[in-house]
Amino acid sequence: MKLTGVELRWIEMPLKSPFRTSFGTQNVRQLLLLRAVTDESEGWGECVAMADPVYSSEYLEGCADVLRRFLVPALSGPIDGVSVAPRLARFRGHRMAKGALEMAVLDAELRARGVSFGRELGATRDRVPCGVSVGIMDSTPELLDAVGAYLDEGYARIKLKIEPGWDVEPVRAVRERFGSDVLLQVDANTAYTLGDARHLARLDPFDLLLIEQPLDEEEILAHAELAKVVRTPICLDESITSAKSAADAIKLGACQIVNIKPGRVGGYLEARRIHDVCAAHGIAVWCGGMLETGIGRAANVALAALPGCTLPGDTSASDRYYQMDITEPFVLDDGHLAVPTGPGLGVTPLPDALDAVTVKTEWLPL
Repeated sequence: MKLTGVELRWIEMPLKSPFRTSFGTQNVRQLLLLRAVTDESEGWGECVAMADPVYSSEYLEGCADVLRRFLVPALSGPIDGVSVAPRLARFRGHRMAKGALEMAVLDAELRARGVSFGRELGATRDRVPCGVSVGIMDSTPELLDAVGAYLDEGYARIKLKIEPGWDVEPVRAVRERFGSDVLLQVDANTAYTLGDARHLARLDPFDLLLIEQPLDEEEILAHAELAKVVRTPICLDESITSAKSAADAIKLGACQIVNIKPGRVGGYLEARRIHDVCAAHGIAVWCGGMLETGIGRAANVALAALPGCTLPGDTSASDRYYQMDITEPFVLDDGHLAVPTGPGLGVTPLPDALDAVTVKTEWLPL
């Protein structure tokens, strides 16, 4: 097929409540959506970069700039989803922007072919168990109320964001209140150093599924050293940027589990390769989340249905973060979300809902 142009659409989605992590607090999720228009169909992509370069070096306006100046112009002529990454390979980095563009092109191609995202990726389930990510709270009672509400809704796993000063005691409180049967894990978002190893080992008695990305993303060897001190399995997130980096981390003993975030690794096709590498080495994987709209959520649910995704992901229902999604909402059913079966992503934005959160648009012709 031939790409005729890409529409960039900036949107702002108010969060139901502030979401605090070790790198900051979000009240509004600012996102960049891409609509790829081809001579056969159109498709949607979602760029998961944040407004500021705090989770990664990428940020929203930087993604828009590289898409406008380099990435979109590189896709002139015949194109399909598989050929996007090779065509963009000469431009270093910018994985989130590349991943959003590949997603939009792949969605357009699959809609034209009548094939679902799940089928194309290799999904083996029609629904997936869902976990929920709980941000850092102002007090332990507030945290316990939030966790209790999510468990009442049926979420299969609880993830607690942690940072120095908010770690051992909140985890202890959750375990004491809700018991050992609750699947519980923590996420540090690089907030610690190797010097904190003995402190992090104090989490071991709480029988956590994993500690996610405790150290800086570049400290692969330090994670391997940390794994010798703590019994809780180490899960890497920010450190995993490709199938190669995943293979290297596994070989070095830096992780026992991998969180796959498609935007962080350059797209869903590379995410599938990471899944395959991990499966070949007996490493469990799960699909992370970046507060996506229904567009990104649909693709994440499809990825989470792959056979190697053996742990509940951060997919969550639409109403975890938003009063109103821009697609038909994803609704939790007995702790699970259904995998869309329609062509492409299987969802499309609702025009009125999309217009209500749109800040501006820009058309990039080819």
